[in-house]
Amino acid sequence: MRPFTYARPRSLHDTYDLLDSVGAGEVRPIVGGTDLIVGLQSGRIRPKVVLDLKHLADLPPGIDVVDGHLRISAPTSLTEIIDDERVRTWFPALVEAASTVGSVQIRNRASLTGNICNASPAFDTGPALLVHDALIVLSSRAGDRRVPVADFVLGPRRTDLRPGELATAVELPVPATPLRTSFARLTRRRGVDLATLSLCCGVGPRRTRFAFGAVAPRPFVVDDDSGVLADPSSAEEDREQALRAMTAQASPITDVRGGADYRQAMLLVLSRRALATALSRNGG
Repeated sequence: MRPFTYARPRSLHDTYDLLDSVGAGEVRPIVGGTDLIVGLQSGRIRPKVVLDLKHLADLPPGIDVVDGHLRISAPTSLTEIIDDERVRTWFPALVEAASTVGSVQIRNRASLTGNICNASPAFDTGPALLVHDALIVLSSRAGDRRVPVADFVLGPRRTDLRPGELATAVELPVPATPLRTSFARLTRRRGVDLATLSLCCGVGPRRTRFAFGAVAPRPFVVDDDSGVLADPSSAEEDREQALRAMTAQASPITDVRGGADYRQAMLLVLSRRALATALSRNGG
């Protein structure tokens, strides 16, 4: 591990001063640190400054409803998100996804913004966030910039975070109409492991949406607007054809956790299961 400077600002103003005084890419914020510590120990991440955000007076942990969005501040732990009744009511698939991240001890420390900003192709909360059109709030001295999570993650370990910016919150639009959702995940072993593939299914009155993770360099969304998948009475062969067309858009990668052919086959299997589970549920 290369030596670094540890900074603990007390306000966002002080944080922006630090960000402006350090070169781009040479500062790493820390909230939970569950991914950062691993990167520091391996030498993959070599910052000059580690910026502790856990004590900012104007950025406390919390979950609030603001202007029709559920706003989750950056220091909020995954455990707090999982336990929040509003999240459980409106975004149950996010609860399912967050509950697969690491262990209980990891979830007590890890944050949603950290999970996003780490930009692993296998980050578990990604599919659920994409299904719900989640935004990440990027703050700087110039103000706030809101970017869809789908556009923020550019590839493995790459994001749209600009110099001088800090991810301060995640916002999810409170659904105006019921959305039935389900999260599914496949790993190489039981217990703590990165996903070989993951997905989230969201079924609305007419549109069915799938978000796929861990099959490509970044999570992505495919939609079925035909109404076939949203209608439990539609013919089984029609639903199967629609599912195959959606999963065919994945073009899975091959890596140490699985081959492309295996991922493609399992994506269809998990999509069938997730759709059946979502259809069996009441909307939010």
